[in-house]
Amino acid sequence: MKTAIAPLDLSVTVGGIRLANPVMPASGCFGPELASLLPLDELGAVVTKTVFAVQRAGNPAHRLTETPYGMLNSVGIPSPGSVGFRDGLLRDYQAMGAPVIVSIGGLFVDEYFCVAEELADEDIAAFEINVSCPNLEHGGLAIGADRHVVAEVVAGIRSRVNTPLFVKLSPSVTSIADIARSAEDAGAAAVTVCNSFTGLGINIRDRTAVLGSGAGGYTGPAIKPLALRLVHESAQAVEIPVIGCGGIASAEDVAEFLIAGATAVQVGTATFTRPHAMAQIIDDLTPLCNTLGVDHISELIGSLDSPFRERADQ
Repeated sequence: MKTAIAPLDLSVTVGGIRLANPVMPASGCFGPELASLLPLDELGAVVTKTVFAVQRAGNPAHRLTETPYGMLNSVGIPSPGSVGFRDGLLRDYQAMGAPVIVSIGGLFVDEYFCVAEELADEDIAAFEINVSCPNLEHGGLAIGADRHVVAEVVAGIRSRVNTPLFVKLSPSVTSIADIARSAEDAGAAAVTVCNSFTGLGINIRDRTAVLGSGAGGYTGPAIKPLALRLVHESAQAVEIPVIGCGGIASAEDVAEFLIAGATAVQVGTATFTRPHAMAQIIDDLTPLCNTLGVDHISELIGSLDSPFRERADQ
């Protein structure tokens, strides 16, 4: 006889947006083409691929390669442009039944403003400002590594739209806490921690880079401990929610990120090999939380018993 599982409240609130659960896809790792593979309306939210002002093709092949513990990618963020996205893919995302978070990017500061203005009147739950992509031809990491430029981008978009702003941060910075605080001070409603690390794959036979553009973003299980530390540092530094991202593939991983200080999470690389991964994670959260003795998943948020808290400002 099966033991009954006690009902559990999985809802969380991020930037004033109530999500049915804390699970959403990472930008670039999910799209409307997966609609037939999982119940999209059960996701906490859906996050779009990063949208640029003008159409772009992305980086040359080869764009993806597996490693023993993760994935290297240098897709370069193809985009239909803000108008093409508004009149096409956005409608497909809106039909999914979950809150839509639109990721926006730019090769220069003013491009972010153009995209935000073009989409300002659309039915969007939040913008996720991508200031941290390592795979652009210029500007990606440089924007996210400078707290003053991050503040300029966030404040400029904040003055143009009423939509909540989430800011996706780079791990390739001296102090992610400083960048997170700058985003918060400029008007961010949440920060996403973190984007991919930068890595390199080499073909030893012809002594060339495996990826067509050279280096790329490294993601997957290997980066989870690194991302957890950055989530914890960010959560200690700001009052706004943190969305954790990096190597999440199970309900147990979600619990670790929440305990470290995240309010919600994004799942990326796991969906490439298991398109149904997010649905499975959501299904597993209730029995896991019952095992952990919590009645509401929010009880896990920031519950890490750690000496780091005492040393945060030293």
